[in-house]
Amino acid sequence: MSVTVRRAIPEDVPFLVGLVTHEDVAPYFASIRATTEEEVAAEVARSLAEPDDFGVMVFAVEGERAGTATWERVNRRSEIASVGAFAVDPAFRGRRLGDEAARVLQRHLISELGLHRLQMEIYAFNERALAHAERAGWVREGVRRKAYRHGDGWVDGVLFGLVAEDLEP
Repeated sequence: MSVTVRRAIPEDVPFLVGLVTHEDVAPYFASIRATTEEEVAAEVARSLAEPDDFGVMVFAVEGERAGTATWERVNRRSEIASVGAFAVDPAFRGRRLGDEAARVLQRHLISELGLHRLQMEIYAFNERALAHAERAGWVREGVRRKAYRHGDGWVDGVLFGLVAEDLEP
């Protein structure tokens, strides 16, 4: 299975909206995440206008859209980007596609865009995403205790980081 990653284009917006609002995906995203067609289209437009600082990416398998992730440069001097909104279409789950997609994205951001450090945060209750992150080479760095209001309570955020030296050869 060959996974590719590319920058999203306006024609991807319906797929992206369907994915981020899917009942098996939406509960694991931050409540501030873009979910409407207008919001997602604005993020895609920003990604195209600011390719060195922000990205909405689409993962594909044999040309078929299979998932997405976003990234944003948060520190230019130290070349740090935050990665988020990682989601695999439920139709593609169970094949470790997400693991391969994460590694392809990591290499793209570090090797092709020249970023030094990638970081992300996952809700502590999202056990599937936590296991995925570790399989994909992310290094667990810590926990923000009760950092986010989720539903009727507070949840922890688990912090992950990755630098070039962490990438598999």
